[in-house]
Amino acid sequence: MEVRNTIQKQTILQAVEALANHPTAEQVYARVVHTLPNISRATVYRNLSSMADRGLLQRIEVPGSADHYDCTLASHHHIHCVRCGMLADVWADIPLDGIDQQAAQHTDFRVLGHKLVFSGICPACKAQEN
Repeated sequence: MEVRNTIQKQTILQAVEALANHPTAEQVYARVVHTLPNISRATVYRNLSSMADRGLLQRIEVPGSADHYDCTLASHHHIHCVRCGMLADVWADIPLDGIDQQAAQHTDFRVLGHKLVFSGICPACKAQEN
């Protein structure tokens, strides 16, 4: 089935790219509604989910937080500040060789992949502690 590239989808994708800070669906909606005042939250949420499912965006699931979206599709990890909620990219070469196979061995699952999200305290929040 062909997926149409509507003005709504283009605007939503442009908003994720412009925000460039791993926005939530609500943050994307807040930006898109300025360009498309009649767009509904449901349309933004549905399109973000669909784009993530089709591999046009990365969906970043953060426990205890709303999903975030990333337009950078290159393989990388993320780190989440437990104080302010900021999400940042981790481009370090972290050796995870065999992690999928190990998970499969220990669980008898057929592992399809993994996403790694570190948690910690960002530099700004760390500075406030001192």
